[in-house]
Amino acid sequence: MLPKKAKAILEAIIFATAKPVPLKNLAAAIGWDETKTELLLAELGREYKDERHGFDLNFVAGGYEFTTKPAMAPYLEAFQRPEVSSGLSQAALETLAIVAYRQPVTRVEIEDIRGVKSDSAINTLLERELIEEKGRQDAPGRPILFGTTQRFLECFGLADLGDLPPLPQISAG
Repeated sequence: MLPKKAKAILEAIIFATAKPVPLKNLAAAIGWDETKTELLLAELGREYKDERHGFDLNFVAGGYEFTTKPAMAPYLEAFQRPEVSSGLSQAALETLAIVAYRQPVTRVEIEDIRGVKSDSAINTLLERELIEEKGRQDAPGRPILFGTTQRFLECFGLADLGDLPPLPQISAG
């Protein structure tokens, strides 16, 4: 298959798919090996960096997806109607941060760090599929261990947990 046609197929698949598409799936779709496909995707990514395009090709959460360029945000905000669904509460955001940085973590450990009950925040994060049960701790009562999900990576535009920003150092004093 010619590279021009392979690019068009990759664009169509990535555009039509709601979630990031893994490299192996894209390679299989065009019948190329993963190394050649990755080079073609890198070439596409460079093409989209041009200011003539309003979107980029990014590797996020283990796959490729199109995202709008940050410079387009004011235009998109003006175009879109306000969302009806609400964002996360401060408690849910705090809980999510603890899970992201300390996973796997138990409810008791989350509450020890926050200093308050976290049942509601944990339930909200579970409902929104940002965290999930990762197993049970080998301790009395076998408490549930929580960790982040693939959806968490997608929502926050992270390829993996290594992309989380470093925690600030707090000086003792």
